[in-house]
Amino acid sequence: MPFDARTRPLTAPQARVLATLLEKSRTVPDSYPLTLNSLLAGCNQKSSRDPVMQLTESEVQQALDELRQQTLVLEIGGARVARWEHNFTRGVGVPDQSAALLGLLMLRGPQTAGELRINAERWHRFADISSVEAFLDELQSRSDDKGGPLVTLLPRAPGAREPRWAHLLCGPVDASPAQMASASPASRSEEDGALAQRVQALEDEVAALRTTVQRLCEQLGVAEH
Repeated sequence: MPFDARTRPLTAPQARVLATLLEKSRTVPDSYPLTLNSLLAGCNQKSSRDPVMQLTESEVQQALDELRQQTLVLEIGGARVARWEHNFTRGVGVPDQSAALLGLLMLRGPQTAGELRINAERWHRFADISSVEAFLDELQSRSDDKGGPLVTLLPRAPGAREPRWAHLLCGPVDASPAQMASASPASRSEEDGALAQRVQALEDEVAALRTTVQRLCEQLGVAEH
């Protein structure tokens, strides 16, 4: 059975966990798959997240258990510390490019095609905005036998130059004018996007270093401080 958000939508914690695994698999492959602690830190980081969340370890573990039942994540055994990886492309039935777009929409909220292309730079390099729009159109026109649409184009918000796209993995989106007006800014500058990417890169480097220290401690049989 293909993933169908209409009958079994993801919860907010499930979406954050799944999107974080998607992100880290592309931005810090040396630290991937992730331990529970690394995943928790990624879920709760303050940059490149909309909304910012404060999930607990038990909430992340519960989301992992639920996602595993849907074959959307896999637990990797054989180590002293359990590690987790996503099974998004196969579980949902989308190509890597579409998975990148859906992951970004889950992490950062509704975005224009232009914003998605900028924010996807470290995930997948799209040739141009048209290629982004082509994958979004494909996700929007997804047939019922494949699980139905996974994104929707929102009405243009007041003062916005371009409409934004939102994911449907957590169910229908409130696209009322009041909701759109109160949502995050409809247009972000390239400068803000570049700054967010630099902050994200630094956080990913710190996460990679922590993972390296953890693995060294495991190999040497010493406690991590």
